[in-house]
Amino acid sequence: MSQVKENDTVKVHYTGKLSNGQVFDSSADREPLEVTLGQGMLIPGFEKAIIDMKLNEKKTINIPQTEAYGEVQKELFHEVKKEQLPQDMAPEVGMGLASKNPDGSENQFRVSAVNDDHIIVDGNHPLAGQDLTFDLELVEIK
Repeated sequence: MSQVKENDTVKVHYTGKLSNGQVFDSSADREPLEVTLGQGMLIPGFEKAIIDMKLNEKKTINIPQTEAYGEVQKELFHEVKKEQLPQDMAPEVGMGLASKNPDGSENQFRVSAVNDDHIIVDGNHPLAGQDLTFDLELVEIK
């Protein structure tokens, strides 16, 4: 029976959960995730877990934050004066924002605090600082 090797293209169904059991993402009601390993498209712990899986194998894995989206980095929190925001914007905690860089790329932020004259935005990935659990099912090796 074939096993997954580095650089294989695979299809995998997954359900991702936080340590409290809350599901944050799942392929259950859609096509499985198709990805070529070794290209940096997956978090390290997810990719490591797929290596050596056999076709139709199911398993549950726990990924520490260091092999997921990393620790929360305090330097990715920034204060933004409300006068710098669009006038029609009413910022709320949890709201997503984007800022354009001179090269045209975008940075994604979430509002983490709203004060009288400024807001605090967080540039960390929403799952940074979280240990994650994934239920995996390998459905195809190409």
